[in-house]
Amino acid sequence: MVPSPHSRGVTRATRQRQDGGVGTDILMLSDVAPPPVWTMHTTAGGVIVDGMGPTSRVPRLRVLSHRRHLGTRRRVGRPSGPLAERWTTVGGVEVFYRESIPSPDAPVMMHLHGFGLSGRYLLPTAERLAGEFHTLVPDLPGFGRSGRALHPLDVPDLAAAAAAFMDDRELESATLVGNSMGCPVIFEFARQNPDRIDRAILVSPAGGLHNQPLQRAITQLARDGVREPTRLMPVAVPDYLRFGVPSTLRLFRALTQFPALERMLQLEVPTLVVVGDRDPLMPTPARIREIANQYDALAALVVIEGAAHAINFSHPGELANVIRLFMADQPIVDDESSPGRARAYEFHRGARLPHRDAQDRGPSVEQGLEEQHEGARGAREQALQSEGPPPQPDAIPSDQAHPGEEQDRRPESG
Repeated sequence: MVPSPHSRGVTRATRQRQDGGVGTDILMLSDVAPPPVWTMHTTAGGVIVDGMGPTSRVPRLRVLSHRRHLGTRRRVGRPSGPLAERWTTVGGVEVFYRESIPSPDAPVMMHLHGFGLSGRYLLPTAERLAGEFHTLVPDLPGFGRSGRALHPLDVPDLAAAAAAFMDDRELESATLVGNSMGCPVIFEFARQNPDRIDRAILVSPAGGLHNQPLQRAITQLARDGVREPTRLMPVAVPDYLRFGVPSTLRLFRALTQFPALERMLQLEVPTLVVVGDRDPLMPTPARIREIANQYDALAALVVIEGAAHAINFSHPGELANVIRLFMADQPIVDDESSPGRARAYEFHRGARLPHRDAQDRGPSVEQGLEEQHEGARGAREQALQSEGPPPQPDAIPSDQAHPGEEQDRRPESG
């Protein structure tokens, strides 16, 4: 026994090489109880630990290595729904994803998550569509259970990672469904690979001047947190903790500076934009309609009443119905059989957007919209129409921020 050289409960561990020398991996363990005055050398699992004290219990050591860039250990659970858990390796990074049983003639649909989160919160909607589409829900590199890339990824990098994942799965093209950050990733994907995106479905697309400066975006995110269902917490909190605060702030800053509106208007594929009327990270539906009226975009705009930002999780029935109608080129009308009080309605449709002939698609878009304007939504529509005059066309392309955001929003109950 020798007197312990440690006085503040900090121990040092060195990995012993096979030739008997001392390796270079040095680990500092903090928050360890101060060792006794007399200590002994203890060997466990090939690691020599100094200052442990006369005990047989060996603390678990975290060995820093490149393994953490390759993801967590490959674990798959029993499928609890139509999506199976799978792993693959893309560009040296282990990627976790969920996939439905592919059908030879089913169109491919890939769901892309928001920043700091994994694909887990997208499952309520993705599972409802898995029987009709070849559905994939990957955790992009650095998120969820997937490994981290060797350097931090920004929005263009994540778009390239999504394309590389499709290459790995031997998929030529897909309809992309994004929520929040997943929408800018779709914009970049379409810019980098215009021939590999069939359609774009943008749910609560984040980014741009409306989320600037960073402090404003953080405030918007905090306001959204209290509007989401409490059952989202056990899903989102572990993902955020795993992603880390530094990574969250870095990517969130990049997201707020992303030219979301400009890139969205450059899309040349049929596009569906779905927003919630209680989403503090988005402009009001009235302002979105004002912008849409200035452009001949291939887009349909839909509002889900009562929804905040994470629509894929909070309102999966309404969103899945909207997506089905959009994919079938039918007018967007509310699914009255869906439980709850939320209603979905289409409030803009681009003239160039594909649609079926009248005998194939039932009621016209105008008839569907007229029905949605009745009943409980009438009061809310009147509130939207009572807002100030629309902005001038030359002010729209700047994706202007609205300092009077709080005054522009309709009064909310509760």
